[in-house]
Amino acid sequence: MSNAYAQGLDANPANFVQLSPLSFLARSALVYPKRISLIQGERHYTWQETYARCKKLASALAAHGVGKGTTVAVMLPNIAAMFECHFAVPMTGGVLNTLNTRLDAKTIAFMLGHGEAKVLITDPEFSGTIKEALALLTGPKPLVIDSLDPDYHQGESLGSVNYEDFLARGDDNYAWQLPENEWDAISLNYTSGTTGDPKGVVYHHRGAYLNAVSNILAGNLPQHATYLWTLPMFHCNGWCFPWTMAANAGTSVCLRKVDPAVVFPLIRQHQITHLCGAPIVFGMLINSPEAKTIGLDHPVSGLIAGAPPPAAILEGCENLGISITHVYGLTETYGPAAVCAQQPEWGDLPIAQRAERNGRQGVAYHLQETVTVLNPETLQPVPADGETMGEIMFRGNIVMKGYLKNEKATKAAFEGGWFHTGDLAVVHPDGYVKIKDRSKDVIISGGENISSVEVEEVLYRHPSVMAAAVVAKPDAKWGEVPAAFVELKDSAVLSEADLIEFCREHMAKYKVPKQIVFGPLPKTATGKIQKFVLREQMKSASAIE
Repeated sequence: MSNAYAQGLDANPANFVQLSPLSFLARSALVYPKRISLIQGERHYTWQETYARCKKLASALAAHGVGKGTTVAVMLPNIAAMFECHFAVPMTGGVLNTLNTRLDAKTIAFMLGHGEAKVLITDPEFSGTIKEALALLTGPKPLVIDSLDPDYHQGESLGSVNYEDFLARGDDNYAWQLPENEWDAISLNYTSGTTGDPKGVVYHHRGAYLNAVSNILAGNLPQHATYLWTLPMFHCNGWCFPWTMAANAGTSVCLRKVDPAVVFPLIRQHQITHLCGAPIVFGMLINSPEAKTIGLDHPVSGLIAGAPPPAAILEGCENLGISITHVYGLTETYGPAAVCAQQPEWGDLPIAQRAERNGRQGVAYHLQETVTVLNPETLQPVPADGETMGEIMFRGNIVMKGYLKNEKATKAAFEGGWFHTGDLAVVHPDGYVKIKDRSKDVIISGGENISSVEVEEVLYRHPSVMAAAVVAKPDAKWGEVPAAFVELKDSAVLSEADLIEFCREHMAKYKVPKQIVFGPLPKTATGKIQKFVLREQMKSASAIE
């Protein structure tokens, strides 16, 4: 029997178009040309102006030889130029490589060389690092363009042309095209590279499009939301939020640096509706003097990710008036690709229980196919009992193409038809995933597995603790034991003995940290605590197996 549905029903230009977030920009410029797209200091841009500027930049880049598969690197804070690059570069068919602004020169040089950047757009704030990185490059040097922020007057200009002059060379009627294939690369994001050279994670247009829309659905963004850039745009392309805000036709409020003294006035001035960040970012806000003296005058919604958020952070945000939704993902999944979808009945629970429910990693994003927990050896699902640990794995359209020039790592990451995250978790009876630890962060003490996340949760409950991280410390008797690094709130005074006693009251004795080190914690630009630095300090790698 023939299949009639396979006859004469082929895809054609009338019924099939390649998915790309570039379509969102064109639509917002057409439908809402006079609405504000970007605010940077005293400068306001409309969607019509942003679209024109992106086309001019794309035109100028194309004239310089940027085309399909060409890498354009950017070393920029959260400013208008950074937002514009998310559209202008892919308009040429090029690939945007957003560089982590806190990395050292050697690492930046590796990325520029490995990604074969033809153009580098940079801000004078990072001129010291970039100057050294360019000197370390052994291959062809990229064209360097200086993005000069009128509100920033430090640093050194390194380029042969500044951003505005380069943009002026372009044509705002540039006839850009959608990608030939939605599988074409749109961006390149490097992992941290804590165990060797960084890996270059490649995104495609389809995934960027789908995750941009998923952000709207998961974050409950109303049309024309006003978004404050507390999350670096370089990090997973700002979790795809430049493209989300174009789909939403909302307003992006730029922010060079997260400072509560600046953030709170901006929230009130622009009536910010949404923001994102790691737990440390929200911790800074809820523990700041501004929160205690002025607070917020309207409700704000936030997406939190980067590490399992402590209950104290979730409670603090709720008390301040920030409604938090926990999302979860990795660089390899375009940022967030799972969400702790909140259930109405949770609203009737005490705040501590609500925080516990909202702290889970949850379920798949709307446009991601699956997030699950599998036995890493058999790839079979673990029981949904909240106790049996396995590895979190993803499958769907919001998963990277793979690692640039690294087939071995790509193959390993996708073994068995799943993306392997390396995060250990359980599945609760309601189907929600809950991280217990990174595989390398589980502490095995005397044969007993100790979740560093569980110990950190207890430490965060102490009213004097701002941030905490727990790693393994070598121990002659037990092999390894928990050790904690703790950052206290301003003006707080707390002894090691008192904090250890607090832990003893809230957890099993064998899980209590045997040493506590007080002081500032090393963090990435996105606010993640750099546990690898702490492991090195504690010589965790030398722990007896």
